[in-house]
Amino acid sequence: MTLALWISLLGASIIISFTPGAGAINTMTNAMRLGFRGAIWGIIGQQIALLIHVIIVAAGVGILVASSPAIFAAVRYAGAAYLVYLGVRMILSKPDVSSESTTQTRVSGRWAMVRRGILVNLLNPKAIVFFLAFTPQFIQPGQPLAPQYAIYIGTIIVVDILVMWFFFAATARSFQRFTTTVRGAKILNLVFGTLFIFVAALLLLMH
Repeated sequence: MTLALWISLLGASIIISFTPGAGAINTMTNAMRLGFRGAIWGIIGQQIALLIHVIIVAAGVGILVASSPAIFAAVRYAGAAYLVYLGVRMILSKPDVSSESTTQTRVSGRWAMVRRGILVNLLNPKAIVFFLAFTPQFIQPGQPLAPQYAIYIGTIIVVDILVMWFFFAATARSFQRFTTTVRGAKILNLVFGTLFIFVAALLLLMH
């Protein structure tokens, strides 16, 4: 991959990562609940999903998903249903602002955050279609593919981690004061739960 092509990839990755979506909402929610450092676990899960998306596209399975209305619709509805589930569960959850509960969540919730991060990004067929169109722009068939894919996915993942952690998670820190009271926590649960449902609606309505 030439330097000029990599710079183009870097610029595109930055723009894509700053685009608000379910991953950004998930990151901000985790940061408010577990703090700036704790949010990294959900971000790791989201990067695993990105890696899986690229592998799917590289293996050619993405073409099947993109060309099959039934498969595409099934994944789309599953993704929307999962986001609605997250949103409703957050809205209905009982806020617990005790420090003991927060500490327990930090210890036991890390792998749950990783799994949720994977599902939030993975159950998005738009991402597969996007990578199907995006990937060929930066992969040169005449050159060794393994190094190109390594640079490609490495750039996307590093940029997304930096943006998710140092922008979206850091931004969420300004809302953390609301989590110290039951009323504030309820308001945040309502706001971010509604955002999850809104993103689910966009996933269904945007074709």
